[in-house]
Amino acid sequence: MDKSRCQKHSRTTHCDAEEVSSMEWAFINLSEQEEDLVYRMYRLVGDRWTLIAGRIPGRKPEEIERFWIMRHDEGFAEKRLKKAS
Repeated sequence: MDKSRCQKHSRTTHCDAEEVSSMEWAFINLSEQEEDLVYRMYRLVGDRWTLIAGRIPGRKPEEIERFWIMRHDEGFAEKRLKKAS
């Protein structure tokens, strides 16, 4: 492998170690209107978070994706139930 590819590979390996576990995410609170828009847009365009976030002022694609994952992932269902009680 040439030197530039080795350097690039070592950088990506280092970044992977710094990723935060999805279980440590803070809950994303959206208003009812925002949630409704996310659900409707998801039905239309799928998981194109940038397009969906573009329709909601002040929201980033990462926030919208995190909201979606937290609402539809079984691992977060238990946390949602605890938070609600």
